[in-house]
Amino acid sequence: MAPRAQPSEEGEASASLRRIESTDSFIAPMPDGPVKDYRDYRVRKSSLIATVNWSHVIGTYLPTLFLIGIGVLLAQIVHQVITELSAQVEDANPGEHDFSLEKITAVLLGVSEIFRSITVSYVVEPLRSGEGGILSPHVKVTALILVVIGWIVGNNNPTYLLAFSTFKAPESWKVSHKEIIQMMKNQGCFNEDSIKFMERLLERSGTGQSTAWPPGIVQCLHDKPTDRSISASRKEAETVIFDIVESALKKAKLHPKEVDVLVINCSLFSPTPSLCAMVISKFGMRQDIQSFNL
Repeated sequence: MAPRAQPSEEGEASASLRRIESTDSFIAPMPDGPVKDYRDYRVRKSSLIATVNWSHVIGTYLPTLFLIGIGVLLAQIVHQVITELSAQVEDANPGEHDFSLEKITAVLLGVSEIFRSITVSYVVEPLRSGEGGILSPHVKVTALILVVIGWIVGNNNPTYLLAFSTFKAPESWKVSHKEIIQMMKNQGCFNEDSIKFMERLLERSGTGQSTAWPPGIVQCLHDKPTDRSISASRKEAETVIFDIVESALKKAKLHPKEVDVLVINCSLFSPTPSLCAMVISKFGMRQDIQSFNL
């Protein structure tokens, strides 16, 4: 078999990979200095709309749409009965509109008759046993099981977001890409290849020129040794978590003892005692609270 022609390095690279500059991101930092505010990021609305989970949105509002549909159905039935009775009155007495108690009673009786007819046609007749029944016993059992399953699924208690809060880092924690690279160089544990790799990652990371870093590492920019101790990490966690919890409780107008479940997720720092224990002790939450430190 004849050997295949070897493509040139440039042609192969352009065919398999396409270089994406950091400016191609839908979140790009402003070119004139560090980002100081969220308005300094330019975000296309089409990119934001693409992040919406529309199936979840439709499922959330589906019960409301169902109730609205029931209301429209009732209004149509009442309108139909009133129209038919008005036509009868018009035929008997032209030009006369009767809104007496008898007519109102007749409208109510007409509506109830329509609902009785619907119930008999679509509920009683299909479920009737014997020769007059429309559905077989197997179909009835399957339908009953589906109704029970639907009832159980529909009884799930929904979870509502009462309030949320985010931590706004102080200005002393914020650094630019250039300062991040300088911090890595000050660690004294990365070679030149690692530094260049970090620079390429930062260009494509989507982070801005005002990204918050732990104060124990940022301080190495000011001729201080890097502090990666447990006490410094715990102090950082207290600064962030306490501010968030206090703000969220205030927005939701909740007392700490009213909280039943506490979940804290931190992928980099998992001390003992846990972060949950730290929050419970700080805010005086109940002793029987369910806490999950992930």
